[in-house]
Amino acid sequence: MSIANQAKLKRISKLRLLLTVVPKSSDRNRFSNTGQIIMASIAFVLPLNNEKTISLFWLIAISDFVVFNTSQQEKHELSHLYEAKIKNMGNAGRNGGEYYTPRPLIRAMIQVVKPQIGDRIYDGACGSAGFLCESYDYLRRGNLTTKQLEQLQTATFTGKEKKSLAYVIAIMNMILHGIDAPNIIHTNTLTENLSDIQDKNRFDVILANPPFGGKERKEVQQNFPIKTGETAFLFLQHFIKILKRGGRAAVVIKNTFLSNSDNASRALRQELLSSCNLHTILDCPSGTFIGAGVKTVVLFFEKRPLSGVEGGVPFGSAQGTGMATQKIWYYQLEPGRNMGKTNSLNDEDLREFVQLQARFAKTEKSWLVDIADINRETFDLSVKNPNKAEETLLREPQEILDEIAALDTESAEILDAIAGMVCS
Repeated sequence: MSIANQAKLKRISKLRLLLTVVPKSSDRNRFSNTGQIIMASIAFVLPLNNEKTISLFWLIAISDFVVFNTSQQEKHELSHLYEAKIKNMGNAGRNGGEYYTPRPLIRAMIQVVKPQIGDRIYDGACGSAGFLCESYDYLRRGNLTTKQLEQLQTATFTGKEKKSLAYVIAIMNMILHGIDAPNIIHTNTLTENLSDIQDKNRFDVILANPPFGGKERKEVQQNFPIKTGETAFLFLQHFIKILKRGGRAAVVIKNTFLSNSDNASRALRQELLSSCNLHTILDCPSGTFIGAGVKTVVLFFEKRPLSGVEGGVPFGSAQGTGMATQKIWYYQLEPGRNMGKTNSLNDEDLREFVQLQARFAKTEKSWLVDIADINRETFDLSVKNPNKAEETLLREPQEILDEIAALDTESAEILDAIAGMVCS
């Protein structure tokens, strides 16, 4: 038997096994076409001998039944159960931040960015679609017209997701939150060449938490003016490029981005400061992302061309001393406790941040840095609270290893270039 036929038989076997966990046959015809497609998709992308997979399948099956046979209020209640399931999946292993960004953090980011009806909202690494679902809930408040409701349903949200499991979760999550036809695209966002992005492809609002610590192949890196294997840095370039002029963004990234000394990190910080107004940096405490093992910051920025320059600075060519950023407001989030699975981030922890950010207030935990005070050689944006005695912080071993790897890669590329010149 050919390998192709063996693969087909394996898929059929999985599908048969899948059908043993669905409700009784008398109920199957009560599931929607959407639900049947999602459930069938799971058979081809997930190992069905896994308890977590079976639980997820049951949840999707039951969710689909309720979505198409119950009221909006019941859908809303079920969406909370679904969110809890996603959170548990995210907290179960090492990749805590992969599918689940803490909802209090997402809500705080949305309150700062302030999306409006008519904005096109985008997440190029949407995971379980938490940013899109919370944005929908934020915009859905109040009495909206029929036209506004239709715009929310059909012309507001766009997500892209590479991984099959997260893609399925995202679609069902959005359906449960009330978006009947989610615009989630199953693709690797980073395979898109930045030079191909046109004005019609750009978005008003970007909210995202791209993957931590991923590595991309060299052929993918060729799509970007600043070459790096770090997935999050490639995503940040993508977000800067695809954001409309005047658009607003909030992006979660590892805090090492602010200080890494490799050429790619320095160039990307310079690009961000030159082409965008980086107005706020939120320093998150350790344990914000359960199981992720890294400290993170949130970058809040607006796409602004330099004054008097039509169209702004070409991407990857920021020159001179002109900067779109003039002042950066920092806030050091300190919940006053150790973060963990049973003591996670909550809305109250972020209430002060949102209130102070609205007026860029100076306090013991917040301060302003003028662009003139930033070193033009390193563009170091490290979080250094001037209101506290300077402490000698010990870096995490993984942070040191990541920087060594980045510098080794950079050195190898330089040596290859020199070898090419010598041998030619």
